Amino acid sequence: MGYLANIPLPFFLLLSLFTSGRAATFEIHSNCPYTLWAAASPGGGRRLEKGQSWWLSVPAGTSMARIWGRTKCNFDGAGNGHCLTGDCGKLECSGWGTPPNTLAEYALNQFGNLDFYDISLVDGFNIPMEFIPTNRAQTDKCKPISCISDINGQCPGPMRAPDGCLNPCQVFKTQQYCCTQGPCGPTDYSRFFKDRCGDAYSYPQDDPSSTFTCTSGTDFRVVFCPWGWDPHVPMEVNGTSIVM
Repeated sequence: MGYLANIPLPFFLLLSLFTSGRAATFEIHSNCPYTLWAAASPGGGRRLEKGQSWWLSVPAGTSMARIWGRTKCNFDGAGNGHCLTGDCGKLECSGWGTPPNTLAEYALNQFGNLDFYDISLVDGFNIPMEFIPTNRAQTDKCKPISCISDINGQCPGPMRAPDGCLNPCQVFKTQQYCCTQGPCGPTDYSRFFKDRCGDAYSYPQDDPSSTFTCTSGTDFRVVFCPWGWDPHVPMEVNGTSIVM
């Protein structure tokens, strides 16, 4: 038995809880027709051109984690600067980004030995996204989820922002939209998001239809502009600029 024989049983159980899971691998990939700056907490940040990927290894037990994309960024040689959407003030983010930003959220090796993941529009929307478990058989609750609609192009007037669409909480700052206390339900504005991205969180208590789980040890792929284009960015067809 050696060293483990001298460890009190409760501590040994805690030790095994935190060491039993393996790290998850995240591939963060851009198919967008423009430069974006991916960000992750934990993880930092990376500039991505179309077709490029960034790989992260995230320890089991990590919670309250998120991945997002930033647009129209400028950084100096020290990595300090700003972005039009999803800004964290530097290339290597150490905190969360400023709305609007489409979020891939996750918590690894949690209750029931499960990985929890979702796409959230609670911080608004800026870039189409797909979130894919890559090494597990597909089930109703462990499957690819996406938000690829033209949210920016169809965004209601009060919530429009440069390069994005704000969530109503950021605009109106009321309990009706922010759900910071007690139960709350959908609103016309949250239904705007839900109607276009049925997999995604549209308001903070939108759990039943928006939370997905896989067995711990799953690897994931987050894809920006999964169709290879952003539906609100003009594309050239036979020399004519159109918006898809």
